[in-house]
Formats: sequence, C-alpha cells, structure tokens
Amino acid sequence: MFIEHLKLTNYRNYETLKLDFSPKINVFIGENAQGKTNVMESIYVLAMAKSHRTSNDKELIRWDADYGKIDGVVKNRYGSIPMELSITKKGKKGKINHLEQTKLSNYIGQMNVVMFAPEDLNVVKGNPQIRRRFIDMEIGQISPVYLHDLLTFQKLLKQRNHLLKINQGKQQIDDVLFAIYTEQYIHSAVQIIRKRLQFIELLQEWAEKIHSGISRGLEKLTIKYRATTGLNPEWSEQEMATYLEKKLAEVKKRELERGVTLVGPHRDDLQFFVNDYDVQTYGSQGQQRTTALSLKLAEIELIKQETKEAPILLLDDVLSELDDYRQSHLLNTIQGEVQTFVTTTSVDGIHHETIQHAKMFHVKQGTIES
Repeated sequence: MFIEHLKLTNYRNYETLKLDFSPKINVFIGENAQGKTNVMESIYVLAMAKSHRTSNDKELIRWDADYGKIDGVVKNRYGSIPMELSITKKGKKGKINHLEQTKLSNYIGQMNVVMFAPEDLNVVKGNPQIRRRFIDMEIGQISPVYLHDLLTFQKLLKQRNHLLKINQGKQQIDDVLFAIYTEQYIHSAVQIIRKRLQFIELLQEWAEKIHSGISRGLEKLTIKYRATTGLNPEWSEQEMATYLEKKLAEVKKRELERGVTLVGPHRDDLQFFVNDYDVQTYGSQGQQRTTALSLKLAEIELIKQETKEAPILLLDDVLSELDDYRQSHLLNTIQGEVQTFVTTTSVDGIHHETIQHAKMFHVKQGTIES
C-alpha cells in the first residue's frame, strides 16, 4: 500500500499544496517550524480521521479559513482509491471513492499508517493514557468492529459516570437504573478487554523477535496487559463479566463518593519487561528506545499479517533520536517494501543507502520543492 498523490486545502500553514510521492522513500528536509510535520500529520489524519498531535480539530484548519480538506489517492493491491477528509468547525466528513461515509468508523482502515515520532517514546515511559491510546488506535486500523465497540463503551461509560456524578455524595442511588447501566457497561468492557488481549498476544509474537534482533539476542521483551481489576487473561467472557460485576460492587461506595467509574478498560495499562525488568521503571534510555522501536516495527508486521498490505510508515524527526545501529536496523527493515516518509533538518548524519535513493522534498516557510 502507498499514497500516490496528496492535496491539502486550508490545512495548517498550507493554503493549497499538491504533492506526488515515490512508492518507496520520501524525505522532507528543512529547518524546524517550516511545515514538515504538518505534511506528515496530514497523511496520518487522512488515514485515521484524527491527529496524533492534537485532539482539537479546529487547529487543523488554516487560521483564516472556514474549513480544511485533505485529498489523497491510495494504491493497494486492488487498485487506486481516492480518499477525502473535510474538516469544519462542526465536525469531519470522509469520502472513499467519492462516496461519503455515514460513519467515520467505516472510513478508517482503508489506508493503514504507522507513525513514529519522538513523542512515541512516551508509549514506553509516559502515562497509561498514552498506552491506551496507542493500543486503541492500532487495533482500530485492523478491526473496524473494535472502533464501533470502543465508541459504544465510551458512550456507556459516559452515561454511568453521569449517573454517579448527579448522585455524588449520596448514600443511595436509583438501583434499578444503575443496575441496567452497570450490566450494559460490563458487557461492553469485556468486549474491549478481550480484543485488547488478543491484539497484545499478536503484537508480542512480532515484538519479541524484533527486539531480540536489535539487542543481538541479549534481551527478551515481554508485553503484559495490566487490568486494574486484576482479572485473569485466560478467563472466559462470562468469567470476566462475573469478576467485573464483583469488583464494581466492591467499589460502589467509593464511586458514589467520587462520582466516577473506578473499574474498567479506561483505567487499564500496558507493561513492558526486558529480561523480566520493568522497562519504564528500571530500563536505560537505550532499552526504552529499543522497546519503542520494536513496537513500531512489530506494528508494521502485524498490519501486514492482518490486512495482507504493508502500511505506510511516517518517521517524523525520529532518525536523529536513534543511534546509528538502531537507525540502520530500522532502515534495513523497511527497505524497498514499506512506503516511508521521513522528516529531518539534514540527511548528513544518516549514512544509509535507502536515504541516498529517496525522493527529496525541500521545505521552507510553507513552500515545498521536490
């Protein structure tokens, strides 16, 4: 899979921009704050219908415009697919093959991307919210059903939280209504947890092999799903539901005091272990970077396995963050097989033949020359 053409209209600092890409390596060179990352972000937004940098869609629209638009033509093994995402202050609309999609969850998944930026190191060393977002975004690309389940869960969580909030501080709550909300919430929560566990099992297979290769066989990477409830990943759906019901009953009094749901996948986390040591707590910076790189390369392999298409790789100012060995490992892995976009202030420090044969784009003050 690769993107052939990109057109931006009123997107960030670009009033209008048209670009044609190489199916292999595309490098954007320029000083900081010139617009390199905006192009990278637009490709990600075209695929995922949301930014990796902001949750406020209004920021994507050029400051003096009423709307922004991203058009792209993606080529996969079946042919070329025109894609379009329009962004207004009221929301977003996606089109595939010029047909408007009724739901964005139907739009996502046509074009698969893997983004690796310096902030992705926070997947290992940052807060649990970053890791939950990572897993939700990646499962969503290969399983549109998961996106639908996630939206359902978030809606039920919001309803349950609202009921807790309006009864905050009280000793009692409308038990009939609360029981209905809780039953629906538990069913939805179990669906999310089980899909996350299945995904981590697949991710573990690839990441362990890749990490061993990068570390020259000296380190073993293990990924674990840490449920705040302590449920057992081996349990059946019914066993998980029964356990969650028990845990929610135990914390009911605390939930009423705080006015918020305290148990569920919205509070779960991922843990990464290298040779049985928690990387977040005890790992060196090099081990944390190797773990993050292993995860990203594992994502590529997992998407290829599940969709039968190589995803598009976005490397936003990340090569300078990796030492020569990790840099070479990354570029060797993607060479010739994965369409890759690289942003950098200079290619002088990147000694790899892949970069020497790349299509170069020079970015200066919002203008791009190839």
